[in-house]
Amino acid sequence: MERGKFIAFEGLDGSGQTTQANKLTDFIQAMNERVHLTKEPTNNIIGGLVRGQLTHDWHSSPECLQLLFAADRAHHLDKEILPLLNQGISVITDRYFFSTIAFGSTEISDWNWLKEINKNFIEPDLTFIIKTSPETCLARINKNRFNLELFEKTETLKKVWAGYERVAKEFDHIIMIDGEKTPDKVFLQIEDAYHQYF
Repeated sequence: MERGKFIAFEGLDGSGQTTQANKLTDFIQAMNERVHLTKEPTNNIIGGLVRGQLTHDWHSSPECLQLLFAADRAHHLDKEILPLLNQGISVITDRYFFSTIAFGSTEISDWNWLKEINKNFIEPDLTFIIKTSPETCLARINKNRFNLELFEKTETLKKVWAGYERVAKEFDHIIMIDGEKTPDKVFLQIEDAYHQYF
C-alpha cells in the first residue's frame, strides 16, 4: 500500500495556518482521497501540559517546554500520524517540529540543540509556511481572542519569523506562502503548490 502524504502547516500565531490546513483538508476530501487533520500541541496528556504553559497557567524553563513539545510529538507520531500514513491515509498537521525550532529559538540560543531533539522525527513531504507580518497576526488575534499567549508579542514574533526563515533554508520541501491576502487567495497559492508536488 502506498504511504499517505504527510503535510505540515507552519506560521506565526494568527498567520492563518489553521484556516489553510482546514481548507487543504476539505480540498483533498473533495477529490475522494482519505485525509486526516491533526495539530500540535495535541489534546493528549503531554499536550495539555504544553498548552498550560502557553496560556500562563504554569511555568518552566524554555528547555523544559521544548522537551515537552518533543515528547508530545513523539507520542503524536507513534499513536496517530504514522499508523494513518501507513494505512495510505494522508495526514495534515497544523504545526510540527519546525515550530519547536522557530519558536524555541527566541529563548534558547542553541539552534543545534533544538534540531537535535527533533532529529529522529520524520520530515513532512511538504511544508507550507504562511508568511504574515507580526502586526497583522496580532491584529487578528486581538479580534478573535481576549488573551495573548506566551509568544504573542510583536518583537517575539519578529524573532520567531527569523527562525522560520532559517528553517526554510536548512530543510527541504518547504514553500513560503503569502498570508497577507484573503483566505481564498492564500489557498490558491497552496492549491497550486500541492498540484506541483503531488
